[in-house]
Order: sequence, then structure tokens, then C-alpha cells
Amino acid sequence: MFQGIEHTAIATSSPERLAQWYVDILGFRINYRYGPFVFAKAPNGSMIEFIPAEGDAPSQAMRTPGIRHIAIAVEDFDQAYAELGKKGVRWVGEPSTTPEGNRLAFFEDGDGNYLHIIQRAQAI
Repeated sequence: MFQGIEHTAIATSSPERLAQWYVDILGFRINYRYGPFVFAKAPNGSMIEFIPAEGDAPSQAMRTPGIRHIAIAVEDFDQAYAELGKKGVRWVGEPSTTPEGNRLAFFEDGDGNYLHIIQRAQAI
């Protein structure tokens, strides 16, 4: 019956601008628009919907309630990290490796939302 997450939505003051950031920086593509709403699809088929924001944004902290980050799977951590650095992303801390061997690094999108790249040592 339930197949999984089809998309996640991010509220932003500029859906077009933020969607384009995901295109330019992460290789997504715009695959659907209706009114002010913009959908961008990742190479693996996952999607993010960018919707017009209303009101003030809550403070951004890694462990405040709510969705805290979106993880972006990469095949080659070092290459992805270097490419994002060349594109000027704002890193949040240093890259790390978990005890299981997963490599990850947090950064901010064009609105300051937390993302991270991850290369898993083993598929889960």
C-alpha cells in the first residue's frame, strides 16, 4: 500500500530561486511547476517541492524540533565535497566518518536549510 516518500516540501520566500539553487549546485532538474509551486527532481528520482513561505522562519539549529536536514547520497565523497566547495557552499562543521565507516559533511542550501552529503560504507 505505502511505497515511500514521494517528495518533501521546503517553504521559501522564493520557490523559483531556491529550486534553481538545487539545479545549479546539486544537479537536480525542474520537472513540474504549478502557480508558485516548483518541483525539482534529483538524479535518483527523489523530489523536493518548493512552496511560498508565510510568516517568519524559526531559528535554525541542528536539534530543534522538526525536520533537521536532507541527506544527499553521493558515490564519491571526496569528489562531491570538492565540487561543492568549488561552488561555494557554506559548510556546517568539518567532514566526519561514523564508526560504521559512513562519510558525511553538513552544509546549507541557498536559504540556510541544512543538507549533508553522505557516502555509506555499506548499503542499508
